[in-house]
Amino acid sequence: MKKRKPKHYKEILETLLELHKSYPSYSMGKHLSTALDEYGDVWGISDKEMLFALTKYKAQMEMDVEHETDEEEIQKIINDGMNLSSSVYEEDEDENEYI
Repeated sequence: MKKRKPKHYKEILETLLELHKSYPSYSMGKHLSTALDEYGDVWGISDKEMLFALTKYKAQMEMDVEHETDEEEIQKIINDGMNLSSSVYEEDEDENEYI
């Protein structure tokens, strides 16, 4: 009985199609070059290694979701940053009350 080879080649193509669907503005070259950046010369890379790299890259892309911050939250962060020294001073005063 003949042993079946893993269908890594087909899975690579499916992963690239999924990436294209999720990120249509990115070229295939951009996906491949970013996913395979750590490999240097990819001439001898196996299909299994390429699939692993693309799968890892796709997972990282899916995790990099932009966080939208509304204007009110941004203003609160700025105000808190500007009042940092006064809040530290208040904390010091609170600690001294217990001494």
